[in-house]
Amino acid sequence: MFEGFRSFEIDHDGIRIPGRIGGSGPPLLLLHGHPQSHVIWHRLAEPLARHYTVVATDLRGYGDASKPPGEADHANYSKRAMAADQVAVMRELGFERFFLCGHDRGGRVAHRLVMDHPESVEKLMLLDIAPTLAMYEKTDRTFATAYFHWFFLIQPAPLPETLIEASPANYVTRTMGGRHANLDAFEPAAIAEYQRCLARPGSAHALCEDYRASNTIDLEHDRADREAGRRIACPVRVLWGRHGIIERCFDPLAEWRAVADQADGEALPCGHYIPEEAPDVLHDHILQFMKTA
Repeated sequence: MFEGFRSFEIDHDGIRIPGRIGGSGPPLLLLHGHPQSHVIWHRLAEPLARHYTVVATDLRGYGDASKPPGEADHANYSKRAMAADQVAVMRELGFERFFLCGHDRGGRVAHRLVMDHPESVEKLMLLDIAPTLAMYEKTDRTFATAYFHWFFLIQPAPLPETLIEASPANYVTRTMGGRHANLDAFEPAAIAEYQRCLARPGSAHALCEDYRASNTIDLEHDRADREAGRRIACPVRVLWGRHGIIERCFDPLAEWRAVADQADGEALPCGHYIPEEAPDVLHDHILQFMKTA
């Protein structure tokens, strides 16, 4: 995995963000989802590095990144704080402006990043999400049943942490294997890496704090944007799995057009985990969309 890439570790206000960088050309930041790490990009990193300087990081609380105890208002796991980490990483690496692609939780961090730091992002690609505020406001029984973890992880500590820590390996395989592709779509080495990271001290708590923030302070930030009329200004490409819950429960393109000036996209022939289920199709979309001209 990640042949030709070098590892790095950057400190932002006491938060350690690790990642890998490789390739040459325009900078492209890749952000992962739950319950994973930057390893989700292992099938794309090397091909993309032929065209871009690829940066793949662990989000705060995930992988080998720092996992601070959650604050009372969950602000230190807000997407605002997590986005600031990533901007700091890119600036430390010498990139003031970059292309950005986020899957799942990484997509939510990417959404906040372009709102708080619009000068930093050339183009934005979002994978298998609708806006957080829209998803909470339009939750129904089908969505709540399929995405039960949204409502499990936000329960007060330490209930969800205790249950996850009882078997972090099983949490990974049951969460990821319970979707369209089962576990067949994933490299065993990648699954083992996700399991290793979730078993680290503080990982279960950090994961829960990410979701608690999304249900509280992140919604405040999103509502403030809506009330002020702030929108995503850069071009946005939205891709989602044809066999996933986003396709079944939402109109993702319409939801993103409600908050962005320019948005296009389509469903792909896969489920939720696009970078691992459909890397070739995603690779082609990235090359087509992430153009400087």
